[in-house]
Amino acid sequence: MLFQYLIIGLLFLAATFYVGRIFWRAFFVKTASGCAKGCGGGCGTIDVDRLQRTIETAAARAGAQ
Repeated sequence: MLFQYLIIGLLFLAATFYVGRIFWRAFFVKTASGCAKGCGGGCGTIDVDRLQRTIETAAARAGAQ
């Protein structure tokens, strides 16, 4: 019976550590990649000028039809 409580306690501590680490990284660790999600993806490298040209091209095509 004591062994079962020990296993449950260890699992609880591991889960607490895991959730705490996710919380800590979401709010306190800031990376150079930029976005608030912390995913490290390419959202910090969005080319705004290229995106604007794409939108204008799509609007011009829609207006021509």
